[in-house]
Amino acid sequence: MKRAARSIDIFWMTILTAVAAIPARVGAEETVMLPMRDGVKLATDVHLPEGDGPWPTILVMTPYNRKGLAGFAAETGKRGYALVAQDFRGRFESEGQDYPVFLSCGWGEHQDGYDTVEWIATQSWSNGKVGGFGVSAPGIALNMTAPSRPPHLTCCYVGVAFSSMYAQAAYQGGVFRKALLEDWLKQNKFNPKNLELIRAHPNYDDFWKAIDPEQVASQVNVPTLFLGGWYDIFSAGTLQSFATINKQGGQNACGRCRLVVEPYGHGRCDDLVFPNANHPPTADVWNWFDIWLKNDGKGIEQIPAVQYFVMGDPADPNTHGNKWKTADDWPVPSQMVAVYLHTDNKLRLSPSEELFGSLSYKYDPKNPVPTIGGANLTDTKGPKDQRPVEERPDVLVFTSPVFDRYIEFTGQIRVKLWASSTAPDTDFTAKLCDVYPDGRSMIVLDGILRASHRNSMSVSEPLEPGKIYELEIDLWSTSLVVGPGHRLRLAISSSNSPRFEPNPNTGRPSGVDDKTEVATNTIYLNAKHPSHLLLPVAAHWPPAGEAQTKAK
Repeated sequence: MKRAARSIDIFWMTILTAVAAIPARVGAEETVMLPMRDGVKLATDVHLPEGDGPWPTILVMTPYNRKGLAGFAAETGKRGYALVAQDFRGRFESEGQDYPVFLSCGWGEHQDGYDTVEWIATQSWSNGKVGGFGVSAPGIALNMTAPSRPPHLTCCYVGVAFSSMYAQAAYQGGVFRKALLEDWLKQNKFNPKNLELIRAHPNYDDFWKAIDPEQVASQVNVPTLFLGGWYDIFSAGTLQSFATINKQGGQNACGRCRLVVEPYGHGRCDDLVFPNANHPPTADVWNWFDIWLKNDGKGIEQIPAVQYFVMGDPADPNTHGNKWKTADDWPVPSQMVAVYLHTDNKLRLSPSEELFGSLSYKYDPKNPVPTIGGANLTDTKGPKDQRPVEERPDVLVFTSPVFDRYIEFTGQIRVKLWASSTAPDTDFTAKLCDVYPDGRSMIVLDGILRASHRNSMSVSEPLEPGKIYELEIDLWSTSLVVGPGHRLRLAISSSNSPRFEPNPNTGRPSGVDDKTEVATNTIYLNAKHPSHLLLPVAAHWPPAGEAQTKAK
């Protein structure tokens, strides 16, 4: 049985708040059926501390049942905060329809987040300052609420949340994220119309643009701490939220946001446990709320703009990884290095000199490459060994020489391919692995691109069978030190199921019928078509000058 998505929220909540040993009741509690601007009433619990107010308030909007926040309410009360916990529209005891999910939290016709924040500010127990807290779906609700600019929203703490539902949750690289969406919607018993609606919009059209927080990042006007994980399902969203709002947001947001990235997935990953990965004290949720809700921003200068964990071999005592680093901005400074794919299945720093080099494989949608690990919501997530799928004939594997030094790769990783297909449409996948000295091929990142979306996510353009196209696959970002005895490996294929819904190769959208075709897909690896991997080198040891001195 796959673990329900709400357990992920409990994992992160436990990390951030440590509520387990605290009694459930602190002060007064009340349930209010709070009317929104259209008259729909949302089930809203108010938890007040003991003593006399008014108090600053923390708001959590959740689709997972507000009653599950009793322990968190006790902690907020202990720390001198009121808590308002609210069920999403159409969820549990709230009225209305949970369809489309997240839409009612935003800046459109329904603005449930705005209405709730401003209601809080009118209450006698409120001092007018409201901080939003949300991890995963509750964090997404805050990303949707912030652009509506509630005047009394003072700050937010957002964990593992997307900044674009289309690009990061629904159609990554133009490909339906089957396991993520179907599992989450079904396990949590959302209105089935949500899935129907998502499937009805496979392109990035006006429907998606109207609910895309990235499109309105400049409207956000509150300082926000964004917490993410390198293996998280929404890691790109965490980075993008910080990068856009911290630069483009209003005067209260610009330069006042913070970014923290940990070595987790959407929940803990146990195949590799990185030492020294404890949550940094300056990123503590209570520290953040104290700064903005009690101290008028005093102390923000003590929190680095960016804190990120650099992963490394957990068993290597000499690694330059497995430590926290800080930076003034994201992305951090790095040098992009191209590593080229060769027909002998090697990765090299020099491009091929072959005139006609290429490698082909047959991709059968009825026999897709199975998902093992990576940025997934349910059980098979995180850094898992990819050797079982690397042996398949429909997977092309390219491996580097053994490293003789430590190199840190921090930032976005991309793959540029020159490829062709016998089909009118197909997908191309790329998977980057850190190959350990004992042979384990541990996934770092993966990505996918629907070839018909090679030029735009808004328009689907069929392929001309046999024609060579230049494609770029975004693997998202990481921070990793690869050291002596390790190798890097890149695997190229056309499927990764059920993480992504297999392309039927027919030119029709996936999921509309059962018809499929077997495609012959070709990757070109020659002087004219130098398919390559782009790596952001942030540091290496020994440094270049020291290495040259030793060489002399």
